Amino acid sequence: MKYIIVGAVAGGASTAARLRRMDEHAEIIIFEKGEYISYANCGLPYYIGNVIKDRNKLFVQTASSFNQRFNIDVRVMTEVISINTDKKTITAKNQTTGDVYEESYDKLVLSPGAEPIRPPLPGITNEGIFTLRNVADTDYIKSYVERKNVKKAVVIGAGFIGLEMAESLHGLGLQVTIVEMGNQILAPVDFPIAAIVQQHIRSKAVDLRLSSAVTSFTKEDEQLKVHLKTGDVLDADVVILSIGVKPDTRLAVSAGLKIGDAKGIWVNEFLQTSNENIYAVGDAIEFKNPITEQSMITYLAGPANKQGRICANNIVLGNVQKYNGAINTAIVKVFNMTVATAGTASKHLTTANIKHIVSTTHNGSHAGYYPGAKQMSIQIAFSPEDGRLYSAQIAGFDGVDKRIDILSSAIKRNSTIYELIEFEHAYAPPYSSAKDPINMVGFVAENILLKRLNVFYWNEMNKITADDVLLDVRTAAEFSKGNIETAINIPVDEIRNRLNEIDKNKQIYIYCEAGLRGYLAQRILKQNGFDKVSNLSGGYYLWNTCNKEINYAIDTIKPLNEKLVLA
Repeated sequence: MKYIIVGAVAGGASTAARLRRMDEHAEIIIFEKGEYISYANCGLPYYIGNVIKDRNKLFVQTASSFNQRFNIDVRVMTEVISINTDKKTITAKNQTTGDVYEESYDKLVLSPGAEPIRPPLPGITNEGIFTLRNVADTDYIKSYVERKNVKKAVVIGAGFIGLEMAESLHGLGLQVTIVEMGNQILAPVDFPIAAIVQQHIRSKAVDLRLSSAVTSFTKEDEQLKVHLKTGDVLDADVVILSIGVKPDTRLAVSAGLKIGDAKGIWVNEFLQTSNENIYAVGDAIEFKNPITEQSMITYLAGPANKQGRICANNIVLGNVQKYNGAINTAIVKVFNMTVATAGTASKHLTTANIKHIVSTTHNGSHAGYYPGAKQMSIQIAFSPEDGRLYSAQIAGFDGVDKRIDILSSAIKRNSTIYELIEFEHAYAPPYSSAKDPINMVGFVAENILLKRLNVFYWNEMNKITADDVLLDVRTAAEFSKGNIETAINIPVDEIRNRLNEIDKNKQIYIYCEAGLRGYLAQRILKQNGFDKVSNLSGGYYLWNTCNKEINYAIDTIKPLNEKLVLA
């Protein structure tokens, strides 16, 4: 058998290696249009920022080591330019020599990846404007920053790579501005979690500009000028474009393969394309989302590597293993903070018309009495019918990674919030609490499902009228430092003795700092004849954080509107 793989990074390299392990005697050729194979894409920003100092550590394998270990013909700097599905041949071009030739195949695997989006903005070809997708890009950026004595950087796009680049450039001592067209960072997460991280970014003296679109670039006296739709002009010595990627489907389209609704290469459950002799993996393919059942593309190394293994099994053994899709579990370090996500965000569940409940909790990363415990905020979305877990998002400083992995496992298995209640974790004070944050998430969600806890949300304050009671159950000292307008303060520890101060006939909205004391107050009131009681999910902390970000946006946009009116 003769196998050809197009693309030699995560998906392609893992497919090739697995094929060899499954079939020692097959002829395997892997084509890579770039100079390098099997490198760590996710490590590129950290190399630019000198966190990873040794460039060689970015390479899992070289072409020669891959060939030596797996007996695979690796052809770098060689682009496959066409596929003849009738003849079962590909046409390749050696980019060094210019030679063009054909190779036949029995089975072909496409792993072309994705390419950065580079909109046709005026001035976008100016020197000093970069995208980051491969090793060559990394080398150009790193060299440019060092040679040009760069002081100011503008990062356009606040996705995972954009934030990593912003942190890396900030770590080099650069003055950094992040420009994002959307109203929040990190599109896969919901606004409340994004707001927490945005506050952290601003605390690092990074100029974060949301709801800001770039219209053009100019250059004056070697200084780049980034023009925004708001009318502002930003000075920059270097610009990083990180506004997203799109699947590279050019080869598939020219070969007549089916392209799906999400504009990726369509594959079936066995990762087989519309041509029975061609399979595809990685960033270029689309598949059914396990939660929404809508077509999706994922640009993550983890799923690509797993797809490679499954693909090779199916090629050799004959479609024996199904690919069950990905739930886009991802994590990113943003300065001192970590933010992670798994599953389908509440906003996307709403768009897909999937009914769900959202719950937000705040807990310490380990036992509070052991030094160094840090707060983490966990938001989940789950089914109001059976408690099936749809998504989880976490922002915190320590222990975020292990909690998102636990929650991701439950989401991927279509499990429910009830599993979280009984989740058995390794407990010692330096690592967790006797009731881990995972357990607490489950407890709160169960209380909501069983109607022991009624919740309202940070963005629902407008439904509270003058006829309702807004009750702050924090201490008087906490209340005096900041509160929600119109709230009255009765600390939870005093509430049993002050029930006569609360009107039983009114709707009562309770809040505390994080949610726990509000729940306790609600239970006291409910069992004393107060029927209409709700507790603020995520507490004052989440409400305050979200409103700070909203007010920041209003204060930023207001001068623009005034400017437009005057014009």
